Amino acid sequence: MFENAYKEGLDPNRWRTLFVVAIAQLMVVLDSSIVNIAIPSATKDLGISVANRQWIITAYTLAFGSLLLLGGRIGDYMGRKKIFLVGLIGFATASALGGIASTQHLLFAARALQGVFGALLAPAALAIISVTFTIPKERAKAFGVIGAISGGGAAIGLILGGTLTEYFSWRWCLGVNVPIAILAAILAIKFVHESKATGDNTYDIPGVLTATAGLFSLTYGFNQAATHGWSDGHTLGFLIAAVVLLVGFVVIEKRVANPLMPLRVVTERNRGGSYLGSLIVGAGLFSMFLFLGLYLQMILGYSPLKSGFAFLPFTAGIIIFAGIASQLLPKVGPKPLMVPGLIAAGIGLLLLTRITPETAYMTHVLPALLIMSSGMALVFIPLTTTSLHAVGNHDTGVASAMINTSQQIGGSLGTALLNTVAATATTTYIATHKSMGKLLQPFAMTHGFTTAFTVSAGLLFVGAVVLGLFINIGKEAVVETEGVVVH
Repeated sequence: MFENAYKEGLDPNRWRTLFVVAIAQLMVVLDSSIVNIAIPSATKDLGISVANRQWIITAYTLAFGSLLLLGGRIGDYMGRKKIFLVGLIGFATASALGGIASTQHLLFAARALQGVFGALLAPAALAIISVTFTIPKERAKAFGVIGAISGGGAAIGLILGGTLTEYFSWRWCLGVNVPIAILAAILAIKFVHESKATGDNTYDIPGVLTATAGLFSLTYGFNQAATHGWSDGHTLGFLIAAVVLLVGFVVIEKRVANPLMPLRVVTERNRGGSYLGSLIVGAGLFSMFLFLGLYLQMILGYSPLKSGFAFLPFTAGIIIFAGIASQLLPKVGPKPLMVPGLIAAGIGLLLLTRITPETAYMTHVLPALLIMSSGMALVFIPLTTTSLHAVGNHDTGVASAMINTSQQIGGSLGTALLNTVAATATTTYIATHKSMGKLLQPFAMTHGFTTAFTVSAGLLFVGAVVLGLFINIGKEAVVETEGVVVH
C-alpha cells in the first residue's frame, strides 16, 4: 500500500496525519463545550459578576477570531507542522494556567492565551489536511471526518465537562487539554510532514494591529455598556475608537503589498456574503449556549452533568442533519439549504422565549434544540463551500481562515452584545416587578435570557436574508471547490 502511495505521489502517512489533526480538532471542540458547562461553577468560585462572566467565552473567541488570519499566514510562512506543534504546546500550557487561576483576571488572561495559540493551531491543521490530501474524494472524506469530530466532540465535551465539574472541579475542564495536546504533539512529530507556502513572505503588521485593536475596542465597548450604559463616556469612546481602527484597517489592506486580508477575498459576492452570514450566525448562536446553560443550572437547578446531557439532542441533530445536508448539497446547491436552515434555527430560538422558571425541559427546551440543530446543520456544510467559491490557490488559506474568523468574531461580539441586552432586561424587570418577593430573582434572570433569545433569533433571520441576497451560485459550486488546494 505504501509503495503504491509513493508511486502515485501521495503521502503514505496521510491517514495517520488525519488522525493527529483530528485529535487536535477534538481538543479545541472539547474546550469550547466543556467551558460552557463550567461557567456557573467558575463564576461562583472566583466571584465573577454577571456583567463580566461573558469574558470567560469572549476572552477566548476575541483572541482566536482576531488572530486567525495572522495565524494562518505564520503557518504558511514558517512551516505548518512547526506552527501546529507550537499551537498544541501553547494551548496546553494556557489551559493549565487557566486550571490553576486564583482570580477572574487570571482566568480571563489564560482564556485569551488559549485563543492566541488556538489561532496558530486551527489554520495550520486545516492547511495540513489540504496539502496532505491531494485527491478531491479523499480530501472530502478527510474534511468530513473533521466535521464529524466537531459534532461528536461537542457531545463528548458537554458530558465530560459536566462529569469533571460535578465530581471533581471546574478547573479540570481546562486541565484535561494538557494530556490530549501532548499526545497529539508526539504523534505529529512522527507522522506529519512539513510544508510551506511559496511567494511573498512579508507580514502585514499594521493590518494585524489595527484589526486586533479595533475588534477588541468594539467588544469591550459592548461590555462597558452592560455596566455603565450606552451613553457612558467610556462606552462611546471604545465604540468610536473601534470604528476608526477598523476603517483604518480597510485603508491599510488596500495599500500594502501583502495584506493580512486581501480585499479581493471578501469583495466577491458569494464569499463576502458567506463571511457576513457566518459573522451574524456566530453572534446569534454562541450566546444561545451561554444563556441556556445558565438557565438550566441556575434556574432549573440542573447539575453540570445533567446540563451536559440536556444539550445532547442539539449535538445529535447536528450530526444527523449534517449527513443529510452533505447528500443534498450536490443535488440542490447551497442556497436552498442555508436560507430555510437559518429560518428554522431562528424559529427554534423563538420557541426558547417561552421558557419561565416554572416550565419543563421536555416541553419548552427539547423541541427548540431539535429544530435549531436541524436548521444549523443545513447551514454549516454549504457555507464552507460558498466561502471558497472561485478563490485562487494563493488565497485559499486566507479564504478558509475567514470562515472561522468571521464566526469567532461574530461569537465574541454577539456574546458581549447579548450579555448586555440580558443584563439590561434583568435590571429593568427587577425595577418594575418589586412586589414579586422571592420569585423576583429567577423570573428576572429568565426574562433577561428570553430577551437575548429574541435578539438572537432576529440575528439568524437577518442572516437568512443576507445569504438569500448574496448567494447566487448553484450545485456546480460543490464540484468547483473540491479541487481547491492550499499552496
